[in-house]
Amino acid sequence: MNSNPKLKGQSALVTGASSGIGKAVAIALANEGVNVVVNCSSHPERGQEVVDEIKSSGGTAIVYQADVSKEDEVQAMFAAMYKAFGTIDILVNNAGLQKDSAFVDMTLADWQKVIDVNLTGQFLCAREAAREFLRRGIVAERSVALGKIICMSSVHDMIPWSGHVNYASSKGGVMLFMKSIAQELAPHKIRVNSISPGAIKTRINASEMETQEEIDKILTLIPYNRIGEPEDIGKLAVWLASDDSDYITGATIYIDGGMTLFPGFAGNG
Repeated sequence: MNSNPKLKGQSALVTGASSGIGKAVAIALANEGVNVVVNCSSHPERGQEVVDEIKSSGGTAIVYQADVSKEDEVQAMFAAMYKAFGTIDILVNNAGLQKDSAFVDMTLADWQKVIDVNLTGQFLCAREAAREFLRRGIVAERSVALGKIICMSSVHDMIPWSGHVNYASSKGGVMLFMKSIAQELAPHKIRVNSISPGAIKTRINASEMETQEEIDKILTLIPYNRIGEPEDIGKLAVWLASDDSDYITGATIYIDGGMTLFPGFAGNG
Protein backbone atom coordinates (compact mmCIF):
# COMPACT_ATOMS: atom_id res chain seq x y z
CA MET A 1 0.00 0.00 0.00
CA ASN A 2 1.21 3.53 -0.74
CA SER A 3 2.51 5.44 2.28
CA ASN A 4 0.17 8.35 1.49
CA PRO A 5 -2.94 6.71 0.01
CA LYS A 6 -5.27 9.09 -1.81
CA LEU A 7 -8.41 6.98 -1.26
CA LYS A 8 -7.84 5.98 2.35
CA GLY A 9 -10.88 4.62 4.16
CA GLN A 10 -13.07 4.25 1.10
CA SER A 11 -14.69 0.97 0.05
CA ALA A 12 -15.06 -0.35 -3.47
CA LEU A 13 -16.74 -3.18 -5.27
CA VAL A 14 -14.97 -4.34 -8.43
CA THR A 15 -16.99 -6.81 -10.46
CA GLY A 16 -15.23 -9.43 -12.53
CA ALA A 17 -12.08 -8.85 -10.51
CA SER A 18 -10.51 -12.31 -10.40
CA SER A 19 -8.31 -11.68 -13.46
CA GLY A 20 -7.27 -9.20 -16.12
CA ILE A 21 -8.48 -5.61 -15.95
CA GLY A 22 -10.67 -6.19 -12.90
CA LYS A 23 -7.79 -7.69 -10.96
CA ALA A 24 -5.50 -4.78 -11.84
CA VAL A 25 -8.17 -2.25 -10.84
CA ALA A 26 -8.81 -4.01 -7.52
CA ILE A 27 -5.09 -4.05 -6.69
CA ALA A 28 -4.60 -0.42 -7.75
CA LEU A 29 -7.50 0.73 -5.56
CA ALA A 30 -6.28 -1.33 -2.61
CA ASN A 31 -2.83 0.23 -2.96
CA GLU A 32 -4.49 3.61 -2.44
CA GLY A 33 -6.13 2.56 0.83
CA VAL A 34 -9.46 1.23 -0.45
CA ASN A 35 -11.25 -1.73 1.14
CA VAL A 36 -12.06 -3.90 -1.88
CA VAL A 37 -14.71 -6.51 -2.61
CA VAL A 38 -13.28 -8.76 -5.32
CA ASN A 39 -16.27 -10.12 -7.22
CA CYS A 40 -16.10 -13.21 -9.41
CA SER A 41 -18.82 -15.22 -11.14
CA SER A 42 -16.93 -18.52 -10.92
CA HIS A 43 -13.58 -19.91 -9.72
CA PRO A 44 -13.58 -18.17 -6.33
CA GLU A 45 -10.10 -19.51 -5.75
CA ARG A 46 -8.87 -17.04 -8.40
CA GLY A 47 -10.63 -14.23 -6.58
CA GLN A 48 -9.03 -15.38 -3.34
CA GLU A 49 -5.61 -15.18 -5.00
CA VAL A 50 -6.29 -11.52 -5.76
CA VAL A 51 -7.39 -10.96 -2.14
CA ASP A 52 -4.23 -12.67 -0.89
CA GLU A 53 -2.08 -10.47 -3.12
CA ILE A 54 -3.80 -7.35 -1.80
CA LYS A 55 -3.41 -8.48 1.81
CA SER A 56 0.27 -9.31 1.29
CA SER A 57 0.82 -5.65 0.41
CA GLY A 58 -1.01 -4.43 3.50
CA GLY A 59 -4.40 -3.87 1.91
CA THR A 60 -7.88 -5.04 2.86
CA ALA A 61 -10.10 -7.17 0.61
CA ILE A 62 -12.66 -9.94 0.54
CA VAL A 63 -13.86 -12.17 -2.27
CA TYR A 64 -17.53 -12.62 -3.15
CA GLN A 65 -18.92 -14.94 -5.81
CA ALA A 66 -22.01 -13.63 -7.60
CA ASP A 67 -23.48 -13.49 -11.10
CA VAL A 68 -24.04 -9.78 -11.75
CA SER A 69 -26.89 -10.55 -14.14
CA LYS A 70 -28.96 -12.00 -11.26
CA GLU A 71 -30.76 -9.42 -9.12
CA ASP A 72 -30.91 -11.55 -5.98
CA GLU A 73 -27.21 -12.39 -6.16
CA VAL A 74 -26.27 -8.73 -6.68
CA GLN A 75 -28.36 -7.62 -3.72
CA ALA A 76 -26.87 -10.36 -1.52
CA MET A 77 -23.36 -9.26 -2.57
CA PHE A 78 -24.04 -5.64 -1.62
CA ALA A 79 -25.48 -6.77 1.72
CA ALA A 80 -22.30 -8.77 2.37
CA MET A 81 -20.19 -5.75 1.46
CA TYR A 82 -22.08 -3.52 3.89
CA LYS A 83 -21.63 -6.13 6.60
CA ALA A 84 -17.88 -6.25 5.96
CA PHE A 85 -17.12 -2.59 5.26
CA GLY A 86 -20.23 -0.64 6.27
CA THR A 87 -20.95 1.02 2.93
CA ILE A 88 -19.71 1.57 -0.63
CA ASP A 89 -17.90 4.61 -2.01
CA ILE A 90 -16.74 3.32 -5.40
CA LEU A 91 -18.30 0.88 -7.84
CA VAL A 92 -16.28 -0.42 -10.78
CA ASN A 93 -18.68 -2.18 -13.15
CA ASN A 94 -16.10 -4.37 -14.85
CA ALA A 95 -17.70 -7.82 -15.27
CA GLY A 96 -18.08 -8.76 -18.92
CA LEU A 97 -17.81 -11.60 -21.38
CA GLN A 98 -17.80 -12.47 -25.06
CA LYS A 99 -19.68 -15.17 -26.96
CA ASP A 100 -18.56 -14.60 -30.51
CA SER A 101 -20.02 -15.85 -33.77
CA ALA A 102 -21.08 -14.72 -37.21
CA PHE A 103 -24.28 -12.71 -36.92
CA VAL A 104 -26.41 -15.17 -38.92
CA ASP A 105 -25.21 -18.03 -36.70
CA MET A 106 -25.62 -16.22 -33.38
CA THR A 107 -28.08 -17.93 -31.05
CA LEU A 108 -30.57 -16.04 -28.96
CA ALA A 109 -28.96 -17.59 -25.89
CA ASP A 110 -25.54 -16.19 -26.81
CA TRP A 111 -27.02 -12.77 -27.57
CA GLN A 112 -28.95 -12.72 -24.30
CA LYS A 113 -26.11 -13.93 -22.09
CA VAL A 114 -23.78 -11.16 -23.24
CA ILE A 115 -26.45 -8.47 -22.85
CA ASP A 116 -27.43 -9.86 -19.43
CA VAL A 117 -23.90 -9.74 -18.02
CA ASN A 118 -22.36 -6.79 -19.85
CA LEU A 119 -25.32 -4.40 -19.71
CA THR A 120 -27.98 -5.60 -17.27
CA GLY A 121 -25.24 -6.46 -14.77
CA GLN A 122 -24.05 -2.85 -14.86
CA PHE A 123 -27.62 -1.64 -14.30
CA LEU A 124 -28.19 -3.90 -11.30
CA CYS A 125 -24.91 -3.02 -9.59
CA ALA A 126 -25.12 0.71 -10.31
CA ARG A 127 -28.68 0.87 -9.01
CA GLU A 128 -27.69 -0.75 -5.70
CA ALA A 129 -24.66 1.51 -5.33
CA ALA A 130 -26.69 4.65 -6.06
CA ARG A 131 -29.31 3.64 -3.52
CA GLU A 132 -26.64 3.29 -0.85
CA PHE A 133 -24.95 6.59 -1.77
CA LEU A 134 -28.28 8.40 -1.39
CA ARG A 135 -29.11 6.63 1.88
CA ARG A 136 -25.73 7.38 3.45
CA GLY A 137 -25.02 10.93 2.35
CA ILE A 138 -21.65 12.58 1.83
CA VAL A 139 -18.79 11.64 4.13
CA ALA A 140 -16.61 14.71 3.71
CA GLU A 141 -13.45 13.21 5.16
CA ARG A 142 -13.48 10.51 2.47
CA SER A 143 -14.62 12.36 -0.67
CA VAL A 144 -16.33 15.52 -1.83
CA ALA A 145 -18.60 13.32 -3.98
CA LEU A 146 -21.49 11.27 -2.66
CA GLY A 147 -20.22 8.30 -4.64
CA LYS A 148 -18.35 7.25 -7.76
CA ILE A 149 -19.42 4.75 -10.43
CA ILE A 150 -17.00 3.63 -13.14
CA CYS A 151 -18.47 1.66 -16.03
CA MET A 152 -15.96 -0.50 -17.89
CA SER A 153 -16.78 -0.29 -21.56
CA SER A 154 -14.65 -0.80 -24.69
CA VAL A 155 -13.51 0.97 -27.83
CA HIS A 156 -16.31 -1.08 -29.36
CA ASP A 157 -18.85 1.28 -27.85
CA MET A 158 -17.99 3.34 -30.94
CA ILE A 159 -16.10 1.00 -33.31
CA PRO A 160 -18.35 -1.57 -35.04
CA TRP A 161 -17.11 -5.16 -34.67
CA SER A 162 -18.36 -7.81 -37.05
CA GLY A 163 -18.43 -11.28 -35.57
CA HIS A 164 -19.00 -9.72 -32.15
CA VAL A 165 -22.41 -8.09 -32.60
CA ASN A 166 -23.68 -9.00 -29.14
CA TYR A 167 -20.56 -7.65 -27.43
CA ALA A 168 -20.44 -4.40 -29.41
CA SER A 169 -24.17 -3.86 -28.83
CA SER A 170 -23.73 -4.35 -25.09
CA LYS A 171 -20.89 -1.82 -24.97
CA GLY A 172 -22.80 0.69 -27.07
CA GLY A 173 -25.58 0.31 -24.54
CA VAL A 174 -23.15 0.89 -21.67
CA MET A 175 -22.20 4.25 -23.19
CA LEU A 176 -25.72 5.71 -23.08
CA PHE A 177 -26.56 3.90 -19.85
CA MET A 178 -23.59 5.63 -18.25
CA LYS A 179 -24.44 9.05 -19.69
CA SER A 180 -28.11 8.78 -18.75
CA ILE A 181 -27.51 7.86 -15.12
CA ALA A 182 -24.70 10.43 -14.92
CA GLN A 183 -27.19 13.09 -15.97
CA GLU A 184 -29.78 11.88 -13.47
CA LEU A 185 -27.41 11.43 -10.53
CA ALA A 186 -25.15 14.47 -10.96
CA PRO A 187 -27.42 16.78 -8.91
CA HIS A 188 -26.86 14.40 -5.99
CA LYS A 189 -23.05 14.68 -6.41
CA ILE A 190 -22.74 11.13 -7.69
CA ARG A 191 -20.17 10.94 -10.48
CA VAL A 192 -20.52 8.34 -13.24
CA ASN A 193 -17.92 7.80 -15.98
CA SER A 194 -16.75 5.12 -18.38
CA ILE A 195 -13.36 3.68 -19.18
CA SER A 196 -13.16 2.30 -22.73
CA PRO A 197 -10.02 0.17 -23.20
CA GLY A 198 -8.57 -0.87 -26.51
CA ALA A 199 -6.33 -3.93 -26.91
CA ILE A 200 -5.18 -5.01 -23.44
CA LYS A 201 -3.08 -8.05 -22.49
CA THR A 202 -5.70 -10.09 -20.62
CA ARG A 203 -6.91 -13.68 -20.53
CA ILE A 204 -9.94 -12.83 -22.68
CA ASN A 205 -7.59 -11.56 -25.42
CA ALA A 206 -4.84 -14.16 -24.99
CA SER A 207 -5.89 -16.26 -28.00
CA GLU A 208 -5.44 -13.23 -30.26
CA MET A 209 -1.91 -12.47 -29.01
CA GLU A 210 -0.22 -15.86 -29.06
CA THR A 211 2.23 -15.24 -31.90
CA GLN A 212 4.35 -12.28 -32.97
CA GLU A 213 2.41 -12.22 -36.24
CA GLU A 214 -0.87 -11.78 -34.34
CA ILE A 215 0.66 -9.08 -32.16
CA ASP A 216 2.02 -7.23 -35.18
CA LYS A 217 -1.42 -7.33 -36.81
CA ILE A 218 -3.01 -5.79 -33.72
CA LEU A 219 -0.30 -3.12 -33.58
CA THR A 220 -1.32 -1.90 -37.04
CA LEU A 221 -4.49 -0.67 -35.32
CA ILE A 222 -2.61 1.14 -32.52
CA PRO A 223 -0.73 4.32 -33.49
CA TYR A 224 1.11 4.38 -30.16
CA ASN A 225 2.59 1.00 -31.11
CA ARG A 226 2.13 -0.93 -27.92
CA ILE A 227 -0.54 -3.18 -26.48
CA GLY A 228 -2.01 -1.97 -23.20
CA GLU A 229 -1.41 -3.54 -19.82
CA PRO A 230 -4.13 -4.09 -17.21
CA GLU A 231 -2.17 -1.78 -14.91
CA ASP A 232 -2.80 1.09 -17.34
CA ILE A 233 -6.50 0.73 -16.62
CA GLY A 234 -5.91 0.44 -12.88
CA LYS A 235 -4.14 3.81 -12.79
CA LEU A 236 -6.98 5.49 -14.65
CA ALA A 237 -9.60 3.92 -12.38
CA VAL A 238 -7.81 5.28 -9.31
CA TRP A 239 -7.80 8.78 -10.79
CA LEU A 240 -11.49 8.63 -11.75
CA ALA A 241 -12.33 7.42 -8.24
CA SER A 242 -10.39 10.25 -6.61
CA ASP A 243 -11.32 13.86 -5.95
CA ASP A 244 -8.66 14.85 -8.49
CA SER A 245 -11.31 14.16 -11.14
CA ASP A 246 -14.22 15.68 -9.23
CA TYR A 247 -15.48 17.88 -12.10
CA ILE A 248 -15.68 14.93 -14.51
CA THR A 249 -18.97 13.09 -14.90
CA GLY A 250 -20.71 11.55 -17.89
CA ALA A 251 -17.39 11.15 -19.69
CA THR A 252 -15.96 8.24 -21.62
CA ILE A 253 -12.17 8.02 -21.50
CA TYR A 254 -10.66 5.94 -24.28
CA ILE A 255 -7.44 4.27 -23.16
CA ASP A 256 -6.37 2.61 -26.37
CA GLY A 257 -3.04 3.92 -27.67
CA GLY A 258 -4.96 5.79 -30.36
CA MET A 259 -7.05 2.92 -31.75
CA THR A 260 -10.08 5.22 -31.94
CA LEU A 261 -8.06 7.64 -34.11
CA PHE A 262 -8.86 5.35 -37.09
CA PRO A 263 -5.20 4.75 -38.07
CA GLY A 264 -6.31 3.24 -41.38
CA PHE A 265 -6.81 6.81 -42.54
CA ALA A 266 -3.24 7.88 -41.73
CA GLY A 267 -1.55 9.17 -44.87
CA ASN A 268 -4.83 10.27 -46.46
CA GLY A 269 -6.51 6.86 -46.07
